Amino acid sequence: MAFPSEMDTPARVAARPAPRGRGRDVSWWRRPWLIPLVLLVAAFLWYTLPPYLSFDPDQVPIPLHPGYPPHYLALVLHIATGTITFLTVCLQLWPWLRRRHPAVHRFSGRLYVFAGAIPSALLALVVVPAAFDGQPVGLIGNTLSSLLWLGTTAAGFAAARRRRFADHRRWMVYSFALALHIVWGRVFGLMAEHLPWFAVDFQVIKEWSGWFGVAVNLAVAWWFLNRTRRRNSKTLSPGMTNSIR
Repeated sequence: MAFPSEMDTPARVAARPAPRGRGRDVSWWRRPWLIPLVLLVAAFLWYTLPPYLSFDPDQVPIPLHPGYPPHYLALVLHIATGTITFLTVCLQLWPWLRRRHPAVHRFSGRLYVFAGAIPSALLALVVVPAAFDGQPVGLIGNTLSSLLWLGTTAAGFAAARRRRFADHRRWMVYSFALALHIVWGRVFGLMAEHLPWFAVDFQVIKEWSGWFGVAVNLAVAWWFLNRTRRRNSKTLSPGMTNSIR
């Protein structure tokens, strides 16, 4: 996977002065969201994975559907591919890795698509009907989020294959946002468990956290993309701006 600046040939890059903030390493403190993201992913995996690593159906925190035998296997595979998704999201959003080691960036991107996002979203479509049996709000919300995740991921990969790197970047940012929406359910669950003032029934959290997570994460992704587009349009010359659209 690559970004718009990689469309240029080495000769063009060498002949053009690098604009401010592009083509060179940026201090970590100018990416203040990266470290909190890594810490959030690490905390989420630390909290989520242990019950599944025991391979004991009685240990999983999600009630298994008694009339759906594949539920446990599909759930374990969903968690495994979701773990790959979360780890590769952190790698894909690391600007230094993308600039200094593009081959690693492309490899981790393929892992994200084919070993993480796509199988995890497909498995979610198998797990969700069993997890939200008789709960239409949660069923519709989580099914919709899985379909959106599949669509944005496929569109992002297709754009990269066509070397439409600006479109690729936008689709993948939305894909990452949809991948991380599940974190909100765990956050609200912990708040309900440990904070007396957060008096929200767990079933309400289970049904509505998917809707909330998708809406908030997509809004943040939209804001981020438009913010970076405006910032880049100020630092790039008109000719260079047109070349990456």
